[in-house]
Amino acid sequence: MNGAESLVRTLSAGGVDVCFANPGTSEMQFVDALDRTRLMRCVLGLFEGVVTGAADGYGRMAGKPAATLLHLAPGMANASANLHNAKKARTPILNLVGDHALRHQAYDAPLSADVEAAALPFSDFVRMTRSAADIGADGAEALAAAMSAPGKIATLICPSDTGWDEGGVVAEPRKPQGPAPIDAVALDAAVEALGRGHETMILVGGSVLEDVALTALVAGIAERTGCRVAVPAANRRLERGRGRANFAKVPFAVDLAVEMLADVRTLVMIEARQPVAFFAYPGKPSVLLPDACTRLTLADLHEDGPDAVRALADRVGARPARIADAPRATAPQAVPISYQALEMAIAAALPEDAIVVDEGLTAGRGIYDATFGAPPMSWIAITGGSIGIGPPMAAGAAIACPDRPVVSLQADGSAMYTIQGLWTQARENANVTTVIFANGTYEILKHELTRVGANPGRSALDMLEINRPSLDFVSLAKGMGVPGVRVEDAATLCQAIRDSVKEPGPKLIEAILA
Repeated sequence: MNGAESLVRTLSAGGVDVCFANPGTSEMQFVDALDRTRLMRCVLGLFEGVVTGAADGYGRMAGKPAATLLHLAPGMANASANLHNAKKARTPILNLVGDHALRHQAYDAPLSADVEAAALPFSDFVRMTRSAADIGADGAEALAAAMSAPGKIATLICPSDTGWDEGGVVAEPRKPQGPAPIDAVALDAAVEALGRGHETMILVGGSVLEDVALTALVAGIAERTGCRVAVPAANRRLERGRGRANFAKVPFAVDLAVEMLADVRTLVMIEARQPVAFFAYPGKPSVLLPDACTRLTLADLHEDGPDAVRALADRVGARPARIADAPRATAPQAVPISYQALEMAIAAALPEDAIVVDEGLTAGRGIYDATFGAPPMSWIAITGGSIGIGPPMAAGAAIACPDRPVVSLQADGSAMYTIQGLWTQARENANVTTVIFANGTYEILKHELTRVGANPGRSALDMLEINRPSLDFVSLAKGMGVPGVRVEDAATLCQAIRDSVKEPGPKLIEAILA
Protein backbone atom coordinates (compact mmCIF):
# COMPACT_ATOMS: atom_id res chain seq x y z
CA MET A 1 0.00 0.00 0.00
CA ASN A 2 1.37 3.42 -0.86
CA GLY A 3 1.10 6.44 1.39
CA ALA A 4 -1.74 8.03 -0.53
CA GLU A 5 -3.98 4.99 -0.16
CA SER A 6 -3.19 4.68 3.53
CA LEU A 7 -4.22 8.32 4.02
CA VAL A 8 -7.50 7.91 2.14
CA ARG A 9 -8.35 4.76 4.10
CA THR A 10 -7.45 6.44 7.40
CA LEU A 11 -9.66 9.45 6.71
CA SER A 12 -12.52 7.28 5.51
CA ALA A 13 -12.37 5.22 8.69
CA GLY A 14 -12.60 8.49 10.61
CA GLY A 15 -15.85 9.46 8.86
CA VAL A 16 -14.67 11.59 5.93
CA ASP A 17 -16.73 10.71 2.88
CA VAL A 18 -16.46 13.82 0.64
CA CYS A 19 -13.38 15.41 -0.92
CA PHE A 20 -13.65 18.79 -2.64
CA ALA A 21 -10.70 19.03 -5.00
CA ASN A 22 -8.69 21.15 -7.40
CA PRO A 23 -5.60 18.97 -7.79
CA GLY A 24 -2.37 19.38 -9.74
CA THR A 25 0.64 17.23 -10.53
CA SER A 26 1.77 16.94 -6.92
CA GLU A 27 -1.60 15.43 -5.97
CA MET A 28 -1.96 12.81 -8.72
CA GLN A 29 -1.16 9.90 -6.41
CA PHE A 30 -4.00 11.05 -4.12
CA VAL A 31 -6.34 11.35 -7.11
CA ASP A 32 -5.40 7.78 -8.02
CA ALA A 33 -5.99 6.54 -4.46
CA LEU A 34 -9.39 8.22 -4.30
CA ASP A 35 -10.32 6.61 -7.61
CA ARG A 36 -9.11 3.12 -6.69
CA THR A 37 -10.66 3.00 -3.23
CA ARG A 38 -13.99 4.70 -4.11
CA LEU A 39 -14.36 5.57 -0.42
CA MET A 40 -15.16 9.25 -0.91
CA ARG A 41 -17.36 11.31 -3.16
CA CYS A 42 -14.98 13.51 -5.16
CA VAL A 43 -16.26 16.97 -6.15
CA LEU A 44 -14.27 19.14 -8.54
CA GLY A 45 -14.10 22.91 -8.10
CA LEU A 46 -12.68 25.04 -10.91
CA PHE A 47 -10.95 27.36 -8.45
CA GLU A 48 -9.52 26.69 -5.01
CA GLY A 49 -11.83 29.27 -3.41
CA VAL A 50 -14.75 27.21 -4.70
CA VAL A 51 -13.22 24.11 -3.11
CA THR A 52 -12.88 25.65 0.35
CA GLY A 53 -16.17 27.54 0.17
CA ALA A 54 -17.94 24.29 -0.66
CA ALA A 55 -16.16 22.50 2.19
CA ASP A 56 -17.38 25.26 4.51
CA GLY A 57 -21.00 24.85 3.42
CA TYR A 58 -20.71 21.07 3.71
CA GLY A 59 -19.17 21.22 7.18
CA ARG A 60 -21.80 23.62 8.49
CA MET A 61 -24.65 21.38 7.39
CA ALA A 62 -23.12 17.92 7.82
CA GLY A 63 -21.59 18.71 11.20
CA LYS A 64 -18.34 16.99 10.21
CA PRO A 65 -15.36 17.85 8.03
CA ALA A 66 -14.90 17.26 4.35
CA ALA A 67 -11.42 16.93 2.94
CA THR A 68 -10.06 19.38 0.40
CA LEU A 69 -7.30 18.59 -2.08
CA LEU A 70 -5.19 21.63 -3.01
CA HIS A 71 -2.09 22.23 -5.12
CA LEU A 72 1.05 23.57 -3.40
CA ALA A 73 1.40 27.04 -1.87
CA PRO A 74 -0.28 28.96 -4.73
CA GLY A 75 -3.32 26.67 -4.49
CA MET A 76 -3.41 27.21 -0.73
CA ALA A 77 -3.20 30.96 -1.31
CA ASN A 78 -6.12 30.84 -3.74
CA ALA A 79 -8.09 28.83 -1.18
CA SER A 80 -7.38 31.12 1.74
CA ALA A 81 -10.15 33.72 1.41
CA ASN A 82 -12.88 31.18 2.05
CA LEU A 83 -10.76 29.36 4.62
CA HIS A 84 -10.73 32.70 6.44
CA ASN A 85 -14.55 32.64 6.46
CA ALA A 86 -14.57 29.01 7.60
CA LYS A 87 -12.12 29.70 10.41
CA LYS A 88 -14.26 32.59 11.67
CA ALA A 89 -17.30 30.28 11.49
CA ARG A 90 -15.37 27.52 13.28
CA THR A 91 -16.31 25.05 10.56
CA PRO A 92 -14.40 21.74 10.61
CA ILE A 93 -12.30 21.29 7.44
CA LEU A 94 -9.32 19.07 6.65
CA ASN A 95 -7.05 20.45 3.92
CA LEU A 96 -4.67 18.10 2.10
CA VAL A 97 -2.11 20.28 0.32
CA GLY A 98 0.34 18.67 -2.04
CA ASP A 99 3.96 19.79 -2.17
CA HIS A 100 7.07 18.94 -4.13
CA ALA A 101 8.72 15.62 -3.28
CA LEU A 102 11.10 15.97 -0.34
CA ARG A 103 14.13 15.29 -2.52
CA HIS A 104 12.98 17.98 -5.00
CA GLN A 105 12.45 20.76 -2.50
CA ALA A 106 16.11 21.87 -2.52
CA TYR A 107 15.99 23.01 -6.16
CA ASP A 108 13.64 26.01 -6.10
CA ALA A 109 11.39 24.71 -8.89
CA PRO A 110 8.93 27.24 -10.36
CA LEU A 111 6.07 26.27 -8.03
CA SER A 112 8.26 26.12 -4.93
CA ALA A 113 7.06 28.23 -2.02
CA ASP A 114 6.51 27.95 1.71
CA VAL A 115 3.27 25.98 2.00
CA GLU A 116 3.34 26.10 5.79
CA ALA A 117 3.61 29.90 5.80
CA ALA A 118 0.67 30.11 3.38
CA ALA A 119 -1.43 27.81 5.57
CA LEU A 120 -0.69 29.12 9.06
CA PRO A 121 -2.89 32.28 9.09
CA PHE A 122 -5.93 30.26 8.00
CA SER A 123 -5.40 27.03 9.95
CA ASP A 124 -5.61 25.94 13.57
CA PHE A 125 -3.40 22.89 12.93
CA VAL A 126 -0.58 22.59 10.35
CA ARG A 127 1.73 19.64 9.83
CA MET A 128 4.00 18.43 7.03
CA THR A 129 4.16 14.67 6.77
CA ARG A 130 7.63 13.23 6.15
CA SER A 131 7.14 9.65 4.91
CA ALA A 132 4.66 7.14 3.54
CA ALA A 133 4.90 5.29 6.86
CA ASP A 134 3.79 8.42 8.75
CA ILE A 135 1.16 9.93 6.48
CA GLY A 136 -1.72 7.79 7.81
CA ALA A 137 -0.98 8.69 11.43
CA ASP A 138 -0.49 12.34 10.54
CA GLY A 139 -3.83 12.27 8.73
CA ALA A 140 -5.54 10.81 11.79
CA GLU A 141 -4.06 13.58 13.96
CA ALA A 142 -5.14 16.25 11.50
CA LEU A 143 -8.67 14.86 11.32
CA ALA A 144 -8.96 14.79 15.11
CA ALA A 145 -7.80 18.42 15.22
CA ALA A 146 -10.45 19.45 12.66
CA MET A 147 -13.18 17.67 14.63
CA SER A 148 -12.14 19.18 17.97
CA ALA A 149 -14.33 21.83 19.58
CA PRO A 150 -15.50 24.25 18.44
CA GLY A 151 -14.62 23.12 14.88
CA LYS A 152 -11.19 23.81 13.39
CA ILE A 153 -9.24 24.12 10.16
CA ALA A 154 -6.54 21.45 9.92
CA THR A 155 -3.98 21.47 7.11
CA LEU A 156 -1.79 18.46 6.28
CA ILE A 157 1.01 19.18 3.82
CA CYS A 158 1.78 16.09 1.75
CA PRO A 159 4.99 16.01 -0.31
CA SER A 160 4.31 13.95 -3.40
CA ASP A 161 6.77 11.16 -2.54
CA THR A 162 5.00 10.52 0.79
CA GLY A 163 1.99 9.64 -1.31
CA TRP A 164 3.56 7.51 -4.01
CA ASP A 165 6.13 5.64 -1.88
CA GLU A 166 5.20 2.19 -0.64
CA GLY A 167 4.90 1.44 3.08
CA GLY A 168 1.68 3.25 3.91
CA VAL A 169 -0.02 2.28 7.18
CA VAL A 170 -3.73 2.82 7.88
CA ALA A 171 -3.99 4.57 11.25
CA GLU A 172 -6.65 4.19 13.90
CA PRO A 173 -8.93 7.22 14.41
CA ARG A 174 -7.83 9.66 17.11
CA LYS A 175 -10.29 11.08 19.62
CA PRO A 176 -11.14 14.76 19.02
CA GLN A 177 -10.97 17.20 21.91
CA GLY A 178 -14.47 18.03 23.14
CA PRO A 179 -15.64 21.36 24.52
CA ALA A 180 -14.14 22.53 27.80
CA PRO A 181 -16.42 22.70 30.85
CA ILE A 182 -17.84 26.03 31.93
CA ASP A 183 -16.60 27.77 35.04
CA ALA A 184 -18.81 27.56 38.13
CA VAL A 185 -17.89 31.09 39.22
CA ALA A 186 -18.93 32.43 35.80
CA LEU A 187 -22.26 30.59 36.13
CA ASP A 188 -22.90 32.20 39.52
CA ALA A 189 -22.13 35.63 38.08
CA ALA A 190 -24.45 35.05 35.11
CA VAL A 191 -27.32 34.01 37.39
CA GLU A 192 -26.79 37.17 39.45
CA ALA A 193 -26.75 39.31 36.30
CA LEU A 194 -30.00 37.79 35.03
CA GLY A 195 -31.61 38.92 38.26
CA ARG A 196 -31.32 42.48 36.92
CA GLY A 197 -33.75 41.72 34.11
CA HIS A 198 -33.93 43.99 31.05
CA GLU A 199 -30.57 45.67 31.58
CA THR A 200 -28.87 42.29 31.00
CA MET A 201 -28.45 40.80 27.53
CA ILE A 202 -27.45 37.26 26.58
CA LEU A 203 -25.35 37.18 23.41
CA VAL A 204 -25.45 33.59 22.18
CA GLY A 205 -23.74 32.00 19.20
CA GLY A 206 -22.02 28.85 18.00
CA SER A 207 -23.46 25.38 18.48
CA VAL A 208 -26.36 26.61 20.62
CA LEU A 209 -27.97 28.25 17.59
CA GLU A 210 -27.92 24.95 15.69
CA ASP A 211 -30.20 23.19 18.20
CA VAL A 212 -33.91 24.11 18.19
CA ALA A 213 -34.42 22.80 21.73
CA LEU A 214 -31.56 24.91 23.06
CA THR A 215 -32.72 28.12 21.39
CA ALA A 216 -36.20 27.55 22.84
CA LEU A 217 -34.55 27.18 26.26
CA VAL A 218 -32.63 30.45 25.75
CA ALA A 219 -35.95 32.11 24.91
CA GLY A 220 -37.37 30.56 28.07
CA ILE A 221 -34.56 32.07 30.13
CA ALA A 222 -35.44 35.48 28.67
CA GLU A 223 -39.13 34.96 29.52
CA ARG A 224 -38.30 33.92 33.05
CA THR A 225 -35.83 36.68 33.86
CA GLY A 226 -36.81 39.56 31.59
CA CYS A 227 -33.36 39.73 30.00
CA ARG A 228 -32.84 40.34 26.32
CA VAL A 229 -31.24 37.97 23.81
CA ALA A 230 -29.26 38.71 20.66
CA VAL A 231 -26.98 36.79 18.30
CA PRO A 232 -23.74 37.96 16.67
CA ALA A 233 -23.92 39.67 13.29
CA ALA A 234 -22.55 36.55 11.57
CA ASN A 235 -23.01 32.92 12.62
CA ARG A 236 -22.02 29.48 11.40
CA ARG A 237 -25.63 28.28 11.29
CA LEU A 238 -28.98 29.24 12.78
CA GLU A 239 -32.07 27.05 12.98
CA ARG A 240 -34.88 29.56 12.75
CA GLY A 241 -38.25 30.42 11.19
CA ARG A 242 -41.84 29.61 12.12
CA GLY A 243 -42.21 27.75 15.42
CA ARG A 244 -38.60 28.40 16.39
CA ALA A 245 -36.90 31.04 18.50
CA ASN A 246 -35.85 33.98 16.34
CA PHE A 247 -33.36 36.36 17.91
CA ALA A 248 -32.27 39.81 16.75
CA LYS A 249 -28.80 40.12 15.26
CA VAL A 250 -26.31 42.76 16.29
CA PRO A 251 -26.38 45.08 13.25
CA PHE A 252 -23.44 45.49 10.89
CA ALA A 253 -23.77 49.29 10.85
CA VAL A 254 -21.95 50.85 13.81
CA ASP A 255 -24.59 53.46 14.63
CA LEU A 256 -27.40 50.88 14.64
CA ALA A 257 -25.38 48.48 16.78
CA VAL A 258 -24.48 51.19 19.30
CA GLU A 259 -28.15 52.17 19.51
CA MET A 260 -29.22 48.55 20.08
CA LEU A 261 -26.68 48.02 22.86
CA ALA A 262 -26.82 51.47 24.45
CA ASP A 263 -28.68 50.47 27.63
CA VAL A 264 -27.07 47.05 28.17
CA ARG A 265 -25.41 47.04 31.59
CA THR A 266 -24.27 43.39 31.63
CA LEU A 267 -23.56 41.22 28.60
CA VAL A 268 -23.55 37.46 29.23
CA MET A 269 -21.72 35.72 26.39
CA ILE A 270 -22.33 32.10 25.43
CA GLU A 271 -20.07 30.91 22.57
CA ALA A 272 -19.71 34.54 21.56
CA ARG A 273 -17.31 37.45 21.98
CA GLN A 274 -18.07 41.10 22.72
CA PRO A 275 -19.43 42.91 19.64
CA VAL A 276 -16.93 45.11 17.82
CA ALA A 277 -17.16 47.18 14.66
CA PHE A 278 -16.24 45.43 11.43
CA PHE A 279 -13.86 48.31 10.69
CA ALA A 280 -12.67 51.47 12.38
CA TYR A 281 -14.30 54.72 11.23
CA PRO A 282 -13.45 58.33 12.03
CA GLY A 283 -15.27 59.44 15.16
CA LYS A 284 -16.92 56.08 15.82
CA PRO A 285 -16.15 53.46 18.48
CA SER A 286 -14.46 50.14 17.81
CA VAL A 287 -16.19 48.43 20.75
CA LEU A 288 -19.97 48.62 20.38
CA LEU A 289 -20.91 48.19 24.04
CA PRO A 290 -21.13 51.09 26.48
CA ASP A 291 -17.97 51.58 28.55
CA ALA A 292 -19.93 50.90 31.72
CA CYS A 293 -21.22 47.54 30.51
CA THR A 294 -19.89 44.50 32.37
CA ARG A 295 -18.71 41.71 30.05
CA LEU A 296 -19.27 38.22 31.41
CA THR A 297 -18.13 35.12 29.51
CA LEU A 298 -20.22 32.13 30.57
CA ALA A 299 -18.94 29.89 27.76
CA ASP A 300 -16.06 30.92 25.52
CA LEU A 301 -15.86 29.70 21.93
CA HIS A 302 -14.12 26.45 22.89
CA GLU A 303 -16.32 25.80 25.93
CA ASP A 304 -19.58 23.92 26.32
CA GLY A 305 -22.29 26.35 25.26
CA PRO A 306 -25.14 23.82 25.38
CA ASP A 307 -24.22 22.87 28.94
CA ALA A 308 -24.06 26.57 29.84
CA VAL A 309 -27.61 27.12 28.57
CA ARG A 310 -28.98 24.09 30.42
CA ALA A 311 -27.19 25.02 33.65
CA LEU A 312 -28.38 28.61 33.44
CA ALA A 313 -31.97 27.53 32.81
CA ASP A 314 -31.84 25.16 35.75
CA ARG A 315 -30.53 27.84 38.10
CA VAL A 316 -33.19 30.43 37.16
CA GLY A 317 -36.04 27.90 36.88
CA ALA A 318 -36.63 28.42 33.15
CA ARG A 319 -38.35 26.03 30.76
CA PRO A 320 -38.36 26.06 26.94
CA ALA A 321 -40.47 28.92 25.63
CA ARG A 322 -43.57 28.30 23.60
CA ILE A 323 -42.76 30.25 20.47
CA ALA A 324 -45.49 32.49 19.07
CA ASP A 325 -45.39 32.43 15.29
CA ALA A 326 -44.60 35.67 13.51
CA PRO A 327 -46.94 36.41 10.59
CA ARG A 328 -45.91 34.98 7.22
CA ALA A 329 -45.16 37.55 4.56
CA THR A 330 -47.67 37.74 1.74
CA ALA A 331 -46.61 37.66 -1.89
CA PRO A 332 -45.87 41.16 -3.18
CA GLN A 333 -47.57 42.87 -6.09
CA ALA A 334 -45.99 43.29 -9.52
CA VAL A 335 -43.94 46.30 -8.42
CA PRO A 336 -40.31 47.17 -9.13
CA ILE A 337 -37.88 45.26 -6.92
CA SER A 338 -37.00 47.72 -4.20
CA TYR A 339 -35.17 46.43 -1.13
CA GLN A 340 -38.49 46.16 0.73
CA ALA A 341 -40.16 44.33 -2.16
CA LEU A 342 -37.15 41.99 -2.37
CA GLU A 343 -37.52 41.13 1.32
CA MET A 344 -41.25 40.43 0.93
CA ALA A 345 -40.78 38.28 -2.17
CA ILE A 346 -38.15 36.05 -0.59
CA ALA A 347 -39.96 35.78 2.75
CA ALA A 348 -43.15 34.73 0.96
CA ALA A 349 -41.41 32.27 -1.36
CA LEU A 350 -39.13 30.27 0.95
CA PRO A 351 -40.17 26.61 1.09
CA GLU A 352 -40.36 24.30 4.08
CA ASP A 353 -36.98 23.09 5.43
CA ALA A 354 -34.90 25.31 3.17
CA ILE A 355 -31.21 25.98 3.64
CA VAL A 356 -30.71 29.70 3.12
CA VAL A 357 -27.22 30.83 2.11
CA ASP A 358 -26.88 34.52 2.89
CA GLU A 359 -24.37 36.62 0.99
CA GLY A 360 -26.93 39.29 0.17
CA LEU A 361 -24.87 42.04 1.79
CA THR A 362 -26.40 45.54 1.42
CA ALA A 363 -29.45 44.60 -0.65
CA GLY A 364 -30.23 41.59 1.52
CA ARG A 365 -29.72 43.11 4.94
CA GLY A 366 -33.42 43.23 5.84
CA ILE A 367 -34.27 39.69 4.73
CA TYR A 368 -33.26 38.09 8.04
CA ASP A 369 -35.87 40.07 9.98
CA ALA A 370 -38.47 39.63 7.22
CA THR A 371 -38.25 35.82 7.44
CA PHE A 372 -39.10 35.35 11.14
CA GLY A 373 -42.48 33.93 10.06
CA ALA A 374 -41.21 31.90 7.11
CA PRO A 375 -41.22 28.08 7.31
CA PRO A 376 -38.50 26.42 9.42
CA MET A 377 -35.08 26.81 7.83
CA SER A 378 -31.33 26.58 8.35
CA TRP A 379 -29.59 29.93 7.82
CA ILE A 380 -25.88 29.98 6.94
CA ALA A 381 -24.07 33.21 6.13
CA ILE A 382 -20.74 34.76 5.31
CA THR A 383 -18.85 34.99 8.60
CA GLY A 384 -15.42 36.46 7.96
CA GLY A 385 -16.31 39.27 5.58
CA SER A 386 -14.26 37.75 2.75
CA ILE A 387 -16.77 38.04 -0.07
CA GLY A 388 -17.27 35.37 -2.70
CA ILE A 389 -18.53 32.49 -0.58
CA GLY A 390 -22.15 32.18 -1.71
CA PRO A 391 -22.03 29.99 -4.87
CA PRO A 392 -19.59 27.41 -3.46
CA MET A 393 -21.12 27.37 0.03
CA ALA A 394 -24.51 26.66 -1.53
CA ALA A 395 -23.01 23.75 -3.49
CA GLY A 396 -21.44 22.28 -0.37
CA ALA A 397 -24.64 22.64 1.65
CA ALA A 398 -26.63 20.90 -1.10
CA ILE A 399 -24.15 18.02 -1.19
CA ALA A 400 -24.43 17.64 2.59
CA CYS A 401 -28.26 17.71 2.49
CA PRO A 402 -29.38 16.48 -0.95
CA ASP A 403 -33.04 16.19 0.06
CA ARG A 404 -33.37 19.83 1.11
CA PRO A 405 -33.82 22.87 -1.16
CA VAL A 406 -31.03 25.45 -0.99
CA VAL A 407 -31.85 29.11 -1.66
CA SER A 408 -28.75 31.25 -2.13
CA LEU A 409 -29.21 35.00 -1.62
CA GLN A 410 -26.37 36.51 -3.57
CA ALA A 411 -25.04 40.04 -4.10
CA ASP A 412 -23.96 40.53 -7.69
CA GLY A 413 -20.46 41.89 -7.13
CA SER A 414 -19.38 39.20 -4.69
CA ALA A 415 -20.89 36.49 -6.91
CA MET A 416 -18.20 37.21 -9.49
CA TYR A 417 -15.44 36.19 -7.09
CA THR A 418 -16.46 32.52 -7.26
CA ILE A 419 -18.99 32.38 -10.10
CA GLN A 420 -17.33 29.06 -11.11
CA GLY A 421 -19.28 27.56 -8.22
CA LEU A 422 -22.29 27.41 -10.56
CA TRP A 423 -20.42 24.89 -12.70
CA THR A 424 -19.89 22.65 -9.68
CA GLN A 425 -23.59 22.97 -8.83
CA ALA A 426 -24.46 21.86 -12.37
CA ARG A 427 -22.04 18.94 -12.43
CA GLU A 428 -23.31 17.65 -9.07
CA ASN A 429 -26.97 18.38 -9.94
CA ALA A 430 -27.19 20.32 -6.68
CA ASN A 431 -30.64 21.51 -5.65
CA VAL A 432 -29.69 25.20 -5.45
CA THR A 433 -31.72 28.24 -6.43
CA THR A 434 -29.41 31.26 -6.67
CA VAL A 435 -31.08 34.66 -6.50
CA ILE A 436 -28.74 37.38 -7.78
CA PHE A 437 -29.38 40.85 -6.35
CA ALA A 438 -28.45 42.79 -9.47
CA ASN A 439 -27.89 46.44 -8.62
CA GLY A 440 -24.77 46.87 -10.75
CA THR A 441 -22.62 48.21 -7.95
CA TYR A 442 -20.63 47.41 -4.83
CA GLU A 443 -23.32 49.20 -2.84
CA ILE A 444 -21.78 48.33 0.50
CA LEU A 445 -18.54 50.07 -0.48
CA LYS A 446 -20.41 53.23 -1.46
CA HIS A 447 -21.76 53.34 2.09
CA GLU A 448 -18.26 52.68 3.45
CA LEU A 449 -16.86 55.53 1.37
CA THR A 450 -19.25 58.00 2.94
CA ARG A 451 -18.56 56.60 6.43
CA VAL A 452 -14.91 57.58 6.18
CA GLY A 453 -15.95 61.13 5.27
CA ALA A 454 -15.27 61.03 1.53
CA ASN A 455 -17.12 63.06 -1.09
CA PRO A 456 -16.74 60.66 -4.03
CA GLY A 457 -16.19 61.80 -7.58
CA ARG A 458 -16.37 59.91 -10.85
CA SER A 459 -13.04 58.13 -10.47
CA ALA A 460 -14.01 56.85 -7.03
CA LEU A 461 -17.40 55.63 -8.23
CA ASP A 462 -15.81 53.89 -11.22
CA MET A 463 -14.00 51.64 -8.73
CA LEU A 464 -17.29 50.74 -7.04
CA GLU A 465 -19.70 50.20 -9.96
CA ILE A 466 -19.90 47.10 -12.14
CA ASN A 467 -22.37 48.30 -14.78
CA ARG A 468 -20.01 49.32 -17.59
CA PRO A 469 -20.42 46.81 -19.16
CA SER A 470 -23.38 45.30 -17.39
CA LEU A 471 -23.04 41.74 -16.19
CA ASP A 472 -25.42 39.20 -17.73
CA PHE A 473 -25.84 36.55 -15.04
CA VAL A 474 -28.36 34.53 -17.01
CA SER A 475 -25.82 34.08 -19.81
CA LEU A 476 -23.01 33.39 -17.36
CA ALA A 477 -25.10 30.70 -15.70
CA LYS A 478 -26.10 29.15 -19.03
CA GLY A 479 -22.43 28.91 -20.00
CA MET A 480 -21.82 26.80 -16.90
CA GLY A 481 -24.84 24.53 -17.35
CA VAL A 482 -27.28 26.32 -15.05
CA PRO A 483 -30.61 27.52 -16.50
CA GLY A 484 -31.51 31.07 -15.59
CA VAL A 485 -34.21 33.71 -15.83
CA ARG A 486 -34.20 37.49 -15.41
CA VAL A 487 -37.03 39.14 -13.46
CA GLU A 488 -37.87 42.81 -12.96
CA ASP A 489 -40.87 42.81 -10.63
CA ALA A 490 -41.39 41.42 -7.14
CA ALA A 491 -44.38 39.19 -7.92
CA THR A 492 -42.52 37.44 -10.74
CA LEU A 493 -39.49 37.00 -8.48
CA CYS A 494 -41.60 35.39 -5.76
CA GLN A 495 -43.19 32.97 -8.21
CA ALA A 496 -39.86 32.18 -9.86
CA ILE A 497 -38.39 31.11 -6.50
CA ARG A 498 -41.48 29.02 -5.69
CA ASP A 499 -41.24 27.25 -9.05
CA SER A 500 -37.48 26.75 -8.92
CA VAL A 501 -37.31 25.00 -5.53
CA LYS A 502 -39.79 22.37 -6.71
CA GLU A 503 -37.53 21.20 -9.52
CA PRO A 504 -34.28 19.22 -9.16
CA GLY A 505 -30.93 20.70 -10.09
CA PRO A 506 -29.56 24.23 -9.96
CA LYS A 507 -31.19 27.38 -11.32
CA LEU A 508 -30.36 31.07 -11.26
CA ILE A 509 -32.75 34.01 -10.95
CA GLU A 510 -31.34 37.44 -11.76
CA ALA A 511 -33.44 39.99 -9.88
CA ILE A 512 -33.02 43.47 -11.35
CA LEU A 513 -33.21 45.87 -8.41
CA ALA A 514 -34.92 49.21 -8.74
